[in-house]
Amino acid sequence: MNYEDSLIVKTAWYYYIENMTQQKISEMLGISRMKVIKFLEKARQDGVIQFKISQERSHHLQLEQKIIQKWNLKDAFVVPTPPDDSCPNDTIAKAAAMYINDRITEDTYINIGYGDTLSRVLNHLATMTESPVSAVSLTGGVSYYLPNTFSSTFNAKLYLYPAPLIVSTKELCSAMQKEPSMQSISRMVNLASMTIVSVGGLNEDATVIKNGIFTKNDFLYLSMQGAVGDILSQFIDKDGNPIQTDIEERLLSTPLSTLRTLPNVTGVASGKHKVKAIRACLKGEYLDILITDEETALSLIEEDLD
Repeated sequence: MNYEDSLIVKTAWYYYIENMTQQKISEMLGISRMKVIKFLEKARQDGVIQFKISQERSHHLQLEQKIIQKWNLKDAFVVPTPPDDSCPNDTIAKAAAMYINDRITEDTYINIGYGDTLSRVLNHLATMTESPVSAVSLTGGVSYYLPNTFSSTFNAKLYLYPAPLIVSTKELCSAMQKEPSMQSISRMVNLASMTIVSVGGLNEDATVIKNGIFTKNDFLYLSMQGAVGDILSQFIDKDGNPIQTDIEERLLSTPLSTLRTLPNVTGVASGKHKVKAIRACLKGEYLDILITDEETALSLIEEDLD
């Protein structure tokens, strides 16, 4: 066994058996983190590490196929539902980052929407990818696209709407949309090969309520109008039809009509409180791919009783 083969075996052992982080392995073996990632991939390709699909994972594969068939999707990725004391947004965000990382190249541009889950997706993706991720924002609200405080590395190039998510009047919104800096980002949206969005429910801990963008009274009003949730902060009814309110007139976000024309629109969402909203997005045919957890997936293949 030559020196490199020895390092590959050690890297695989420390990572898969000892559960050490890539950074820790890098420091222990005196090699770069990128080298660790390459060695882990080589270990998989050369059969140093062999994977067996467990019965549980087989169940998830069957569930994915049912989701794909029921909702006419290109793909689906179902992960185990996290325990109650964990962070469901982070679990689904990690899964989405891994899924996206396997499908992008150095020259890939991805569109990414607004929200806590998608902020986590972007941060996880930017720490695991070898080449910089080129990410284009689909909405205003700059802070949710920036690196979080927990990221040691953030390997991403960001192209952001230089604006808040929502403004005070429709006249201001219209004027801002005509700005050259805004229009240049809008043009880039159409060049991306993959679009990542989340789905929001009408629950009180929704990101847009936490941030003070919408109030509980706004949600009550939207609910009375028939809204079940939102995508790109645009609210839809149970059949996926947009809810027409004055809120949309003040919103700096990619229109849902444009979203339908984009390739490989990937929805990242889970949770009982989002099932109605996810189902509405699927009915409205906004999504090509769905990344969710097992409990949510099971709910989505049940008959719609609404």
